[in-house]
Amino acid sequence: MVEELADGLQETYRSQLTRLGDPEAAARAAIAEFGDADTVTAAFFRDSPWRRMAVILLATGPMMGAVWGLGLVSAQMWNWPIPLSVRIGYGVVLVTVAGTLLAVVREKRAYRRTRTATLAGAAALIALDAVMLAAVTTVPSAASWPVAVAISASMLRITATVHALQKCCF
Repeated sequence: MVEELADGLQETYRSQLTRLGDPEAAARAAIAEFGDADTVTAAFFRDSPWRRMAVILLATGPMMGAVWGLGLVSAQMWNWPIPLSVRIGYGVVLVTVAGTLLAVVREKRAYRRTRTATLAGAAALIALDAVMLAAVTTVPSAASWPVAVAISASMLRITATVHALQKCCF
């Protein structure tokens, strides 16, 4: 993508140089036609695969929360033998991951930081889904259709996230 960007700018410059004959005027005209560095950088970030992944993970969050909320209420999770500190810790990690992904979506310049934050957020969501899957399989009262839907949703998100990470990273 960067090579195409550089090639496009160079081609625009050559075209302007042929038309104008002055290297400085050609450079200014090429930048005016092609866009300044801030505009090009913003466009690059808007189309970043890391940003797209963060948007998708954020967009699916409320649906996952609703599905798991219904499942946990139907399974009467308040009666489960899970310490309150573990429940609070899970919520803190979940809110932190959402905040990290939100920061990725809002980022305009730091591509490496965007990549790292998205990888961390995706890995954390996979881990959080795995923790929920482990928790519901250890509690006998968790067998209900809403929990089955939540389990399926988490398995689907884990699979889709791993697939998306493989596509972006490898």
